[in-house]
Amino acid sequence: MRTRPLKVALLGCGVVGSEVARIMTTHADDLTARIGAPVELAGVAVRRPSKVRAGIDPELVTTDATALVKRGDIDVVVEVIGGIEPARTLITTAFEHGASVVSANKALIAQDGAALHAAAEQQGRDLYYEAAVAGAIPLIRPLRESLAGDKVNRVLGIVNGTTNFILDKMDTTGAGYQEALDEATALGYAEADPTADVEGFDAAAKAAILAGIAFHTRVRLDDVYREGMTEVTAADFASAKRMGCTIKLLAICERAADGGSVTARVHPAMIPLSHPLASVREAYNAVFVEAEAAGQLMFYGPGAGGAPTASAVLGDLVAVCRNKLGEATGPGDSAYTQLPVGSMGEVVTRYHISLDVADKPGVLAQVATVFAEHGVSIDTVRQTVKDGEASLVVVTHRAPDAALSGTVEALRNLDTVRGVASIMRVEGE
Repeated sequence: MRTRPLKVALLGCGVVGSEVARIMTTHADDLTARIGAPVELAGVAVRRPSKVRAGIDPELVTTDATALVKRGDIDVVVEVIGGIEPARTLITTAFEHGASVVSANKALIAQDGAALHAAAEQQGRDLYYEAAVAGAIPLIRPLRESLAGDKVNRVLGIVNGTTNFILDKMDTTGAGYQEALDEATALGYAEADPTADVEGFDAAAKAAILAGIAFHTRVRLDDVYREGMTEVTAADFASAKRMGCTIKLLAICERAADGGSVTARVHPAMIPLSHPLASVREAYNAVFVEAEAAGQLMFYGPGAGGAPTASAVLGDLVAVCRNKLGEATGPGDSAYTQLPVGSMGEVVTRYHISLDVADKPGVLAQVATVFAEHGVSIDTVRQTVKDGEASLVVVTHRAPDAALSGTVEALRNLDTVRGVASIMRVEGE
């Protein structure tokens, strides 16, 4: 066994970084046995050096992250500071000065993953980022390695714990959106500003990463269609229950039926209670993968938090250190297919549309005519009248999203339609 330790620089020492440092210390002997050499925390870059950090030698703490990654004796840089800059520059600088990188930075990988992989390859370094998607759940490595000989056709998942907690509370307790959000905030699941979670930005970054790996093509954050879940109401859940469904914020990455393109999207959707994702509760994450030979696979577990995310970081650290000892690198960017990323209008699925309509004869016929004119076939219609107010709930057969958009626009122009109360896709059937 090699006796000279592999030196690790830690960029960021917040919730995740402090857990990484703790596990490196408490599990030092196990890590040494698994890697084949000891690992040593050689420096920790932080913004506030005066903060007391239990278990970390104050001599290792620095505010000069650039000098730390330029040292030349660093074998692996662990980046858990997040954001685009200075993380991007620090990572490329680390490559240039001999270090491989383990990152948990979903936003950066989703936006600039191709460029970072190219920089790593040019310098003969590794770039691993299992922790960037779904916390502790082993997902990226199975897609990159275990399913490397298979053809993945679809990835469907709950990849944001905050939104799943909120929707689960709305479903199981009847709470409204704001009430459920307040509870998520009080329990620490939601940030003071929950926009990245509830508007789908966090899930969209993860969808871009998953689509790129699953389909061996370049998918950027800007390619991902995104809708948040702030407009989901108790009425939507009531309708979902009548259909034997619940509502989840889903990240969906699909290969087109003809194999010629891929799509990636994030939005709330009704999903049958019989689907495995319907039973994912609280702040847990789960991802359903459909592959040609392997069939259907599901990955489930805690998708966020210091210890779970640190577990994924340490798994990557072990792999990268082993590669370093073997003077090799692991799987890099695999975008050989270069498939085009299709628009949301090309997506084909079912829809649940709730309309507020005038309570008079002929309304249903007018609505049905609009659907027919746009090539959207109706599966079921339910009409209710309460206190002189009428509503129609229409569930369609599968249709392109562009056709549904045209239908909804035309419905809004009907004098007999007072408003489109909600539109929700139906997935997982």
